[in-house]
Amino acid sequence: MELYNVAIFVLFLSVVSVFTVSDGKDALVGGWTPIKNVKDPQVVEIAKFAVTEYGKQSGSKLSFVKVIKGETQVVSGTNYRLVLAAKVVSATKNYEALVWEKPWLHLKNLTSFKPVA
Repeated sequence: MELYNVAIFVLFLSVVSVFTVSDGKDALVGGWTPIKNVKDPQVVEIAKFAVTEYGKQSGSKLSFVKVIKGETQVVSGTNYRLVLAAKVVSATKNYEALVWEKPWLHLKNLTSFKPVA
């Protein structure tokens, strides 16, 4: 019975997370959905996490500037594919970050972080 309740809760959170980042018109489980508001606090938090985590892994001293654009994908959690601006000293460059998040378990993982050509 408890496993059933957990499964229902996870399903509910998955559905809610789709509609908090997009309006739901284009939401497709497994497909990428454009993020309509890149200034959404959740999106900015994910982007800042990506920059901080990349800095820890690489020893780089990047600082977050802004999110330029992004998409989400509902999987077992949510993938965020973001193009963001980050600064090293005085030079600002754009990067693509892929972050996987399972908010109900408080898990985030930086999957990919690379400069945009």
